[in-house]
Amino acid sequence: MAGPKIRVFVDQPLGQGQAVALNEAQANYLFSVMRLGLGDAVQLFNGRDGEWQATVAEAGRRRGIAVCAAQTVPQGTPPDLWLLFSPVKKDRTNFIVEKAVEMGVARLIPVATRHMNSERLRAEKQQAHAVEAAEQCGATWVPEVAELQPLDRLLANWPAARRLFWADEGCSGPGNGWEDGPAGAAAAILIGPEGGFSADERARLAALPFVTAVTLGPRILRAETAAVAALALWQTRFGDWR
Repeated sequence: MAGPKIRVFVDQPLGQGQAVALNEAQANYLFSVMRLGLGDAVQLFNGRDGEWQATVAEAGRRRGIAVCAAQTVPQGTPPDLWLLFSPVKKDRTNFIVEKAVEMGVARLIPVATRHMNSERLRAEKQQAHAVEAAEQCGATWVPEVAELQPLDRLLANWPAARRLFWADEGCSGPGNGWEDGPAGAAAAILIGPEGGFSADERARLAALPFVTAVTLGPRILRAETAAVAALALWQTRFGDWR
């Protein structure tokens, strides 16, 4: 019986016969945790060259080498969708990042809002969560996790051609707002903090021409649930689930 498919993200070129050096963390995962050895298969991807089946050519405690044999999946691209979210508690923020990758986003942008529940967010740690999620879900790309930035500043420099779907807890009516805009167009989804948007933030969002308020149903959702629900609605209407 074939073993589980083991995928590893590497920041190196991939191609027929290409030897890929594995770092200490990757060597530990492959050879100590997953118990791979010489001659075993591992799938590699780098976000540029698709997924490649490689064979372990060197297996050490702190390093290794895998040699690419054949491309198994061509390079894909996610829908042109960004997710903007206000950081919440650590585990819940991790959940948002992981599920956003699985749901198929191109970029994640943490935003600072008036009622933000978490004062800190380490983008490099969340980028590592994004890599792990891509390895698990079969994606051939890893979305960028941007640095935390104030919502006001982000809106002031927003590209006008990108529709921003604002998950507004005050918006009523099933499906309200999701019919706005053509399929395949550049888009973003904004999820607020657990405490909701302030009155000033709501007023500014409502006044912007590129913002569309949308509903996520009749109940108030936690931030991480709202992110998954909004992504599912957008993917069904505009994305690669159609």
